[in-house]
Amino acid sequence: MSEVYANGLRFHVQRLPAPADRPALRTPVVFLHGLVLDNLSSFYYTLAAPIARAGSEVVLYDQRGHGRTERPRTGYDPDTAVADLAALLKACDVATPVHLVGNSFGGLIALHAARTRPDLVASLVLIEGQCLDLPADSEPYAGGWVEEMANTLNLAALGLESHPGPDRLPTGPARKAARLRAGADALLNGTTLIEDVTLLRAPDPDELADLACPVLALYGELSELAAPARRLAALLADCTLTVLPGVAHTVLREATAPVLDAVLDWLPRHESADTRAGVGR
Repeated sequence: MSEVYANGLRFHVQRLPAPADRPALRTPVVFLHGLVLDNLSSFYYTLAAPIARAGSEVVLYDQRGHGRTERPRTGYDPDTAVADLAALLKACDVATPVHLVGNSFGGLIALHAARTRPDLVASLVLIEGQCLDLPADSEPYAGGWVEEMANTLNLAALGLESHPGPDRLPTGPARKAARLRAGADALLNGTTLIEDVTLLRAPDPDELADLACPVLALYGELSELAAPARRLAALLADCTLTVLPGVAHTVLREATAPVLDAVLDWLPRHESADTRAGVGR
């Protein structure tokens, strides 16, 4: 399966079934990638295949505007992302609740799904998830990560607008980089993504304290999110925080083996007792 229509949009989806020759876990695993330059391939080539081989049904998809999924002008806010997720699970007839694995901004979407559609979520795995803003007098984000992210995206958008890529994609090794650049330009300068991120409100401590599902939080020791991760873990009712030494925000790429080990250990211990097709949808 590669194209699925859900919530009025065409999504690029990949599904990896559990092997027929080993016991399958009941709860599917759904992956949510990060912003702009990211897509499902960052999980496909790191965690997805070994998790499927271990016995889980795996679902990956390019989020709205990313990768091979359709790119509408609007709808890059967390509420729409969760609506996309719910509609896609229904269109694919994926049994719910699921384990949600979110990397970077995908972690925020996963957390928002757990807060607003708890019926869909058995557990969360946050890999460098940008989930908790800091007050204005805290480091490293003087104005909070929402402002920091918006500033970074605005600078990237200006750079792409001032130095557009070639009219035609080059050939050879430069083709992939040119395609990524063109996609980033279309997202940042042709949609409301930056505006939607700028208006984002991170969850407050009371909202986080009410989260019922278990959370595995995986962060880099050198990441700018390390301090917020420790605070996040303290606020959540059921959170296991693992800080991976010697790596920063690129945990998924630079510490793939320990991340995979942690997730493989987590999944069978957090099986949903009520995973059925159509539940909560």
